[in-house]
Amino acid sequence: MAVSGQQRRPVVVLYERIADAIHDGTYPPGSTLPSEPKLAGELGVSRPALREALLLLQEDGLLSVRRGVGRTVNDRQPQRGFEHIQPLEELIGAGAPLTVRALLRTVEEPTDFTTQHLLAPARSELRFWESLLAGEGTAAALSQEWAAADDVLERTHPDFARALRTEPAAGRTSMLAVLAAASRGVPLGARSSVTATLLGQRRGEQLGRPADTPAVLITQVVRVGETPVLAAKHMLPTGAPALPVLQSN
Repeated sequence: MAVSGQQRRPVVVLYERIADAIHDGTYPPGSTLPSEPKLAGELGVSRPALREALLLLQEDGLLSVRRGVGRTVNDRQPQRGFEHIQPLEELIGAGAPLTVRALLRTVEEPTDFTTQHLLAPARSELRFWESLLAGEGTAAALSQEWAAADDVLERTHPDFARALRTEPAAGRTSMLAVLAAASRGVPLGARSSVTATLLGQRRGEQLGRPADTPAVLITQVVRVGETPVLAAKHMLPTGAPALPVLQSN
């Protein structure tokens, strides 16, 4: 159901007016917005209302503040949607994908997590990849990914099964990136949940952060039809690049 402008909060209406002006080229990428007094006059709004809308636009990645210059329109506008299946290293890389460093590539028996999310029977063998995602030399996220058992993948997504077998053990890519590349023409579905947590000792050591560092934990399950083929945990500590999230119905 569409929501009319009268039902939206005034700051949201103002936010959308400025965002539309950015998207239609009135304020092109790299340009500097008019000063607050001038922009408020052009839009016919108060400066406090304008300042609140501009703050939201900065938080959402449309604008940046440059000292001595003012507010400028970002060259790369934020991509829409964590609901779109996209490797995390690309999604949070803001146009410059993070590097992926393999910490572990192995095969293991199911845990409670993979039994629940991959419906893996006891004693089955699941590929497990643990990777560190880094940008500009700084650890930004830790990913743990499991693939469904080989026999399940051979039935539901043989191209993914083949790609996993041929991917070098010291590969510089995530399992989700392998899945995405192998899925041209294969419809995928995914569900993710986001929770707040702390890194803990081991993950803190891997990310170079104290154990009590606050973090966001993303749990992700990717399916082909009704069959789960990949399950993952992505840990983003405080200070990690922003994760764009789109919710729709």
